[in-house]
Amino acid sequence: MNTYYELEENFISHLTGEDYITLTNRMPGGFFIYHADHEGKLIYANQTMLHIFNCSTMEEFRELTGNSFKGIVHPDDLESVEQSIQKQIHRNTGDLDYVEYRIIQKGGGIRWLEDYGYFSKDDHGKDIFYVFVVDITERKQLQLEEQVRRLDMIEGLSIDYESIFYADLDTDKIQAYRISPRFAKKFKDNYTICTFQGFDTEYIQTWVLPEDRHIVKQATQPDYIRSRLAEHQFFHVNYRVVQHGKTKYLQLRIVNVGASDRISQIVIGYRSVDEEIISEMEQKKALADALTLAQSSNIAKNAFLSNMSHDIRTPMNAIVGFSALAKKYINDTQKVKNYLDMIETSSDHLLHLINNVLEISSIEAGKIHMEEDECNLLEILQQVQAAILPRAGAKSIAFSLNISGLKHYTVYTDRRRLGEIILRLTNNAVKYTESRGWIKLTVIELEKEEPEHCTYQFSVEDNGVGIGETFLKHIFEPFERQQNTTFSGVHGTGLGLTITKKYVDMMGGTIDIKSNVGLGSIFTVTLRLRTRSHQAKPFLRARPVPIPSTSPRKILLVEDNKLNLEIEVELLQDMGFLVDTATDGSIAVEKIQNSQPGDYSLILMDIQMPIMDGYRATMAIRQLENPALASIPIVALSANTLEEDRIRSMECGMNAHLAKPVNMPQLMEMIEKILIAF
Repeated sequence: MNTYYELEENFISHLTGEDYITLTNRMPGGFFIYHADHEGKLIYANQTMLHIFNCSTMEEFRELTGNSFKGIVHPDDLESVEQSIQKQIHRNTGDLDYVEYRIIQKGGGIRWLEDYGYFSKDDHGKDIFYVFVVDITERKQLQLEEQVRRLDMIEGLSIDYESIFYADLDTDKIQAYRISPRFAKKFKDNYTICTFQGFDTEYIQTWVLPEDRHIVKQATQPDYIRSRLAEHQFFHVNYRVVQHGKTKYLQLRIVNVGASDRISQIVIGYRSVDEEIISEMEQKKALADALTLAQSSNIAKNAFLSNMSHDIRTPMNAIVGFSALAKKYINDTQKVKNYLDMIETSSDHLLHLINNVLEISSIEAGKIHMEEDECNLLEILQQVQAAILPRAGAKSIAFSLNISGLKHYTVYTDRRRLGEIILRLTNNAVKYTESRGWIKLTVIELEKEEPEHCTYQFSVEDNGVGIGETFLKHIFEPFERQQNTTFSGVHGTGLGLTITKKYVDMMGGTIDIKSNVGLGSIFTVTLRLRTRSHQAKPFLRARPVPIPSTSPRKILLVEDNKLNLEIEVELLQDMGFLVDTATDGSIAVEKIQNSQPGDYSLILMDIQMPIMDGYRATMAIRQLENPALASIPIVALSANTLEEDRIRSMECGMNAHLAKPVNMPQLMEMIEKILIAF
């Protein structure tokens, strides 16, 4: 550059004054000359320099700057600029490196300038500066914006990251922006400014678990960083460290904060992700467990469907087969009776299968809710005994009921489901006990610990086939059976004990099993039930007897299915009732509205019907102005068998809810009870 400046100086010295001015005014940037002494008086400035300062004439420029170099530089930058110039003068090279500073324009505007030049002696031996100027305001603005962007990134990282470092890959320098106490304690003052690669090596050897060192080492290689940041603005890796003898998970995040086309300036953040990783691992384990459970459940359901296919087809085959035989031997009364008995037995079994499937579906869907009604344990046990004795007798199984230890008979619980729990266990005992075996149902009242509650144990013991130790672990799982139907000869869905366990859990109790293959089993249900404080042993209630009537009672049967209507009319007439019919709810409401009190003794109401369903029909009847008509007993006969369906029937104003297909003895008993009450 010295050669260039010397040639230029010689060239300018040979120019005339006019040529000199013309040449400098054609320069692309600003140019000025001043004395390199303490006053720094201006000698000359070209038109571009005047334009930069918003001045029109040299006189105006001299007035604005005080005709000195000090007036050109912003007061806040003057000291650093003069120090820089003095250092360069002392080097005695004649050249001035780039110097950046601000200026104040005429009008108060602020601009950034970059100048460079050289100094020489005039004819009197005084130092003179020749300065070339470029307006870099726009470049400075971009740099400022880039700096703000970089700081924003760093601030964003600092929210989550404990330690933040700024590094330059080209210069291999690293500087701490923020540092955690852990880093500060280890590296002391060495972390502030050191080589990036040296810091990286020290960190890896000090903290990172040996098994993960290659991960961090690769992630901090300059070439690897550049390749990853060329694809995305940031990337991160997780690794393990040892702190206080415990393994922790950390994350290293590297962000490009420089130019995207030439990656050099990066920010590195370190933070703990121990909780996140552990939580993620737990979630993965939970998902894996759920998948395993789902697969197991799917296998069990496939097995269930296979069993169900057999168990449903078996009674269906009997129904179809015996129906065909009954038609063939229609004139043989005894054969037809036997065939119909077989059809009835198969129908009951098929209905039991369907009810079990619907019940477990309702339980799993959370649609089953336990009630707390006043009920008598002796009545419940008597009903169980009445149901079991015929089945046990058919296999010559001795059945005994022991309730000698009971003191409190009236309890508050879900009567129906308590009865089902005991009945399902005793039914199972009958199923899996061979002929001439025995079954014992024992109820014990444990010592009363609270005035209003008692703990009861219901035990069902048999000397049946017993349960294998392996199957005991899965006995309450849905669709599980120890042996298939073909092998054991026992029909079932594998849902009975699942339902029983669900009921016991919902009642806050426990169920325990002791069993030995070939010796038998003991199922014990323990329940804490609310009781009365003082009770006398009640007499067992007799079955209600219908009140004799001088004329047949009339029932309004509301049913939209013609086949069901025909069957139910025939059965009700056989029971001695007069039957009127309606094929939808609106017709039923109209018939009741146009009737006289006493015309109808009872309404049997289907639920799902066209035009007006059973719920709306019941509510319409209950809102009739005539109280005698509005209070006629209504019993729901519906294929909707869920607990929520029964509750809705009651809420709509019905007196009872029976599930289809209709059990005629049960229906007759309910009708008798209702007619006695009304």
